[in-house]
Amino acid sequence: MNSDSDLQIAGDILEVPHLLQPPREHPATVAEFAGLARSIAADRSQWEHLVEYDAGSRWYHRLRTGPGYEVWLLSWVPGQGSGPHGHGRSSGVLTVLDGTLTERTERGTRALTAGAQRVFAPGYAHEVVNDALDPAVSLHIYYPGLTEMPMLPQSRLRSAGGTAVAPHCEARTAPGPVTA
Repeated sequence: MNSDSDLQIAGDILEVPHLLQPPREHPATVAEFAGLARSIAADRSQWEHLVEYDAGSRWYHRLRTGPGYEVWLLSWVPGQGSGPHGHGRSSGVLTVLDGTLTERTERGTRALTAGAQRVFAPGYAHEVVNDALDPAVSLHIYYPGLTEMPMLPQSRLRSAGGTAVAPHCEARTAPGPVTA
């Protein structure tokens, strides 16, 4: 029986440069996009000085782009909302940076406080509203970049207990806290 370990048999992987993967410059997986959102959220110097609040309409600013994706910063004064909508062929990560937002889907209503993160696939439909008394800020990453945001009739998307539904894919709450 051979007493050598697998590492000894294969050799030291750090001595085989052609097997090492260089770190990616841009995210390519759902976990990497969620991680990018968490890292931006944790570094307030990247976004806090850009935030503006507009009582007339929701304010937004494209923070960054990469190959096939976009990162958006949005502010929400009390009472502002997105209206029921989908995201076309884009997947996304929504991260609350400050304040509290309410997300409504056909499955119900949930409060998203600072640090909350939602990940969704193409076809996901929801409405996001600032029902709180204080302003809120959120970060949105779309892959591929958002090219359409089809609006749905108000009657098609209701909170729990409603009879109408909107087509969607399940959104998932991403693991790990966001330190914002």
